[in-house]
Amino acid sequence: IRATHPKVFVKMSSALDQTEAAFQKQGKVIVNGAQGKKISGYGKKGARYVKNIGLSFKVPKNAIDGKYVDKKCPFTGNVSIRGRIIKGLVISTKMKRTIIIRRDYLQYVKKYRRYEKRHKNIPAHVSPAFTVKEGDVVTIGQCRPLSKTVRFNVLDVEEATNTTTSVKKQFRMF
Repeated sequence: IRATHPKVFVKMSSALDQTEAAFQKQGKVIVNGAQGKKISGYGKKGARYVKNIGLSFKVPKNAIDGKYVDKKCPFTGNVSIRGRIIKGLVISTKMKRTIIIRRDYLQYVKKYRRYEKRHKNIPAHVSPAFTVKEGDVVTIGQCRPLSKTVRFNVLDVEEATNTTTSVKKQFRMF
């Protein structure tokens, strides 16, 4: 298709960011044909499907104006947020569209009548609408299983204030 119809491919790739081998498109948007048809109240000329997830979280500006395609994004994809809403510290951004969040908590030990420090690492899907780096504090929401280990989606990002110290093992409550 690419070699025989180069004009068609260029037209579609300019409308949406294509980074995968297979053509990526939003499920509720007709790519060719009804180009003037309004699908959503958001986006430029209605050519982009964007939804408000509720729970007093604002839709990121990049989700409305961006050209990325992510079916696991809560704002532009087919994922609904339900269940827990959690805050945590980003400790790893090495995976593609997935981050690791550290949650610190105190566990009471009855025998010694004291608390011990514990933590859990939670993998979460991050939409291309957000730019996340290590040390940021993110709010994540529970959703359906997106992969073997990922059950959460990033909803909001708070920029890191102090970047001089290492964030990997630092105990921090939210």
